[in-house]
Amino acid sequence: MYLSMILTNKYFITLLLAFSLSPLVASADELADLPSGKYNLELSHASIIWKVNHMGLSTYVGRFTDFSSELMLDTQNISKSSVAVEINTNSIATAYPWVEEEDFDKKLSEKWFKSKEFPFIKFISKSVEKTATNKLSINGDLTMLGITTPISLDATLNNAIASHFISKKPVIGFSASTTIDRTLWGVSKYAPNIVGAEVKIEIEGEFEYED
Repeated sequence: MYLSMILTNKYFITLLLAFSLSPLVASADELADLPSGKYNLELSHASIIWKVNHMGLSTYVGRFTDFSSELMLDTQNISKSSVAVEINTNSIATAYPWVEEEDFDKKLSEKWFKSKEFPFIKFISKSVEKTATNKLSINGDLTMLGITTPISLDATLNNAIASHFISKKPVIGFSASTTIDRTLWGVSKYAPNIVGAEVKIEIEGEFEYED
């Protein structure tokens, strides 16, 4: 057992060293060591969460579980970068329990998002603006239920690693958020008093360079 603890501790220390010795970049101005090109979202370290007010009593939280994203990164001039996201509207996940054999997640997908007619939500960036050392404003079009409306994402460049300790590939990580008025896309049921019209969206993503 003592030997097992030593080995476990050695493994933990190795991981810490791998992270601490990796070349780290935290500024949008300091990406020169990373290659420009296509970066794909690494799904095991990604999430899309939405939050909406319920009758002023609580904030209801859900997520999408099936999505993809492609980042075209220009490390010399990040404002020339672009990102595209595609979300499966059949992938809603909430903690809501089944009531009288009703699948609430399926009901949201089919009744609110009309997933059979509109199986995907898409975001395509139009511009990227650096607003601070590691802050970006990503402006683009969000298409949902057949309606396209411009939105802006407040993004943070969290970190970049020139060589990930497992894949040995360049990786870059972002957090982003925005608040939208769901009624602009025709999702107006129970708005605004029972279920709020404003929906906060929080995004986390690590993108891995595609050789």
